[in-house]
Amino acid sequence: VGNRDDSNLYINMKLKAAAEIGITANHIKLPNTATEADVLKCIASLNADPAVHGFIVQLPLDSNNPINTEKITNAVAPEKDVDGLSSINAGKLSRGDLGDCFIPCTPKGCMELIRQTGVQVAGKRAVVIGRSKIVGAPMHDLLLWNNATVTTCHSKTSTLAEEVGKADILVVAAGRAEMVKGEWIKPGAIVIDCGINHVPDSTKASGKRVVGDVAYSSAKEKASFITPVPGGVGPMTVAMLMQSTVESAQRFLEKFQPGKWTIQYNQLTLKMPVPSDIEISQSCMPKPIDQVAKEVGLFPDEVELYGQTKAKVQLSVLKRLKDQPDGKYVVVTGITPTPLGEGKSTTTVGLVQALGAHLHQNVFACVRQPSQGPTFGIKGGAAGGGYCQVVPMEEFNLHLTGDIHAITAANNLVAAAIDARMFHELTQSDQALYNRLVPSINGVRKFSDIQIRRLQKLGINKTDPMALTKEEINLFVRLDIDPGTITWQRVLDTNDRFLRKITIGQSVTEKGFSRMAQFDITVSSEIMAVLALADGLDDMKKRFGRMVVASSKKGQPVTADDLGVTGALAVLMKDAVKPNLMQTLEGTPVFVHAGPFANIAHGNSSVLADKIALKLVGKDGFVVTEAGFGADIGMEKFFNIKCRYSGLRPHVVVLVATVRALKMHGGGPTVTAGVPLPKEYTEENLQLVAKGCSNLNKQIQNARMFGVPVVVAVNAFKTDTKAELALVVQHAKEAGAFDAVECTHWAEGGKGALALARAVQRASQAPSNFRFLYNVELPIVDKIRLIAQQVYGARDIELLPEAEEKVALYTKQGFGNLPICMAKTHLSLSHDPEQKGAPSGFVLPIRDIRASVGAGFLYPLVGTV
Repeated sequence: VGNRDDSNLYINMKLKAAAEIGITANHIKLPNTATEADVLKCIASLNADPAVHGFIVQLPLDSNNPINTEKITNAVAPEKDVDGLSSINAGKLSRGDLGDCFIPCTPKGCMELIRQTGVQVAGKRAVVIGRSKIVGAPMHDLLLWNNATVTTCHSKTSTLAEEVGKADILVVAAGRAEMVKGEWIKPGAIVIDCGINHVPDSTKASGKRVVGDVAYSSAKEKASFITPVPGGVGPMTVAMLMQSTVESAQRFLEKFQPGKWTIQYNQLTLKMPVPSDIEISQSCMPKPIDQVAKEVGLFPDEVELYGQTKAKVQLSVLKRLKDQPDGKYVVVTGITPTPLGEGKSTTTVGLVQALGAHLHQNVFACVRQPSQGPTFGIKGGAAGGGYCQVVPMEEFNLHLTGDIHAITAANNLVAAAIDARMFHELTQSDQALYNRLVPSINGVRKFSDIQIRRLQKLGINKTDPMALTKEEINLFVRLDIDPGTITWQRVLDTNDRFLRKITIGQSVTEKGFSRMAQFDITVSSEIMAVLALADGLDDMKKRFGRMVVASSKKGQPVTADDLGVTGALAVLMKDAVKPNLMQTLEGTPVFVHAGPFANIAHGNSSVLADKIALKLVGKDGFVVTEAGFGADIGMEKFFNIKCRYSGLRPHVVVLVATVRALKMHGGGPTVTAGVPLPKEYTEENLQLVAKGCSNLNKQIQNARMFGVPVVVAVNAFKTDTKAELALVVQHAKEAGAFDAVECTHWAEGGKGALALARAVQRASQAPSNFRFLYNVELPIVDKIRLIAQQVYGARDIELLPEAEEKVALYTKQGFGNLPICMAKTHLSLSHDPEQKGAPSGFVLPIRDIRASVGAGFLYPLVGTV
């Protein structure tokens, strides 16, 4: 603070020393007008910066404003207080906790000088002259805890010469020139002179010279060792500052070693019968989320708290951990489910609770955020169930941190921009449109970056708005959208059936330009799919720009970039791109991020959450994520779409099966949500189970087709018999599963998934020869056929006329090399939800094909979906 010459001299000495030994050091200069609040703000910033391992506040503070020095020194975080001046470090020193504090640099340097004499401190009589907080008081404590008998003298000591004469070790820091005379000193004593004083000297150009607190010329005749002034304690003080900074960095690296977790798990109190999910969730006391963040190795500045139980994690953690190896990557999927679901989310949570709280492995769950549509419908939430939940479940299932609301806003901005653009193009001349799009501000027109991109797309290589011809202005301002080709709909995260088909533009202000439109559910928006597949804010913005919303009347794709809204979308989504941190009932960490549907989208949580989690768990840890619906849908898309874009390679597939679903596939009665199960599902029936295992066998084959070991988790319900469960395990192993285990995690938490966790550990050590099903360069039809035949068991595919037209259109528009995201029923391997088991020989009808170019896939509509 300020600009004192002596302070600048000392700082420059320290900067030079740091540079010589490879420490990156910076001098932060505050003006002499700085207030106490300014200094405290600067200190708080340094305290929070993980890139700073230590800092000092140069004293005295040269400010025109009153500043409490004690308050300033105590504001420095003790773990970064390499000057050792905070009350916490001073207190630890006075108590003898020398290994857990920073010692002020001058006393520390004095001790090092004494050690280098070879004289043992223990048992010696030491005298310290001076009692300042910087030198005298800590010097006394340091000598005392090194087992010397210590006397502190000061300006009020009446027998100073007598006390000095008793000292085997004398440390002087009184600030008075040559006050200690040579004749006072005990013969053979060690003398450390910390004083810096100026006395008149006519022989010097400056008219003065530097002397210490000890009369050096006479004292050196009596002392066995003595430090000169200058050149004695000063350089050693700087050296000790460097040493403390290195020690601080070492402590930091030990404490925040990637993959080294010290985590507190929560003990479950199990009840029978198992209470409702909400009762269990609300009976749990979650850890403060900042504690969870700290436990998994996140720094304070990498975490944005949303209350006590939720936080967002900055993407900068990926840059910090870029050189760290990834952990093991596990995907949880399932057999073809009943309408009730078979417990993939519950199994995902149970598995991570078992790996973490019971086997003490670093483990993260990465799951999707649920939509309010199913949450308020028959299906309910997606936090898991029983004693395997993400908590608080009501926070998880509803607003969370507002990501879905941000997607709603961004999606509807695009929808509004489409209709507004069509309206203005229909009601204005080219020049009027141009004046609105490129307005003159203070007599100057200027293209924005996004407008430059549009000009380049049109082949117009001009940057001066005044240089465009009338023809070029016409091309620039008119998107000429064909209303019949608009694929972008408005969204709302609620099942409001009366908005499924609407007429828009009925106000008189729209001048009769109305059209039929619709509302979709928010999580079906392409923006959600983009969020899930993006690998950063920049990538997300580029994907937004590529989103195709319609075609022009000439058949050219119209994108969000053409509409000029890409930057606005990125601003609306800048917080949503950060994964959300939560925890399970047993205190293991969870990332909740993105929630694309598994039919018209790929049905997986975000790439970013998985990448961050894989770095945080370390090479021996596990990241468990879940793919929506059955293995033929969510898992296939996880492999062929998500892993293709992320570059990540899975180690294990966990395939969830239930006796209930297998009985359905074996010919059991229809299972209807909200209706009691027929007796076939609540009584033992080994014949139905055995017949239904055809579906289990096919889904095991589907997973193994990608070269990844499969562990079958048989999710046990209370109505299942031991014989039924054993039969499923047997069939799974015979079908080629690496292992198959019975799980009771719904009722027992992580304990009930221990066998599964151990099987996953073993499988993760087995060879994984992951491969994609198809090359994206294949024609669109060939890619669809490969999925239909290899994954679903179809004999062939049939493209209906609309689908054939789309194949030709997307190939012409340059989208033919995108991956395929099949939109079909999740209730059967085929297109017909009534066909259970493992149907074969059928022809798969492709009704239409649509493009999510920004997300990066084409999605064929299969059957009646």
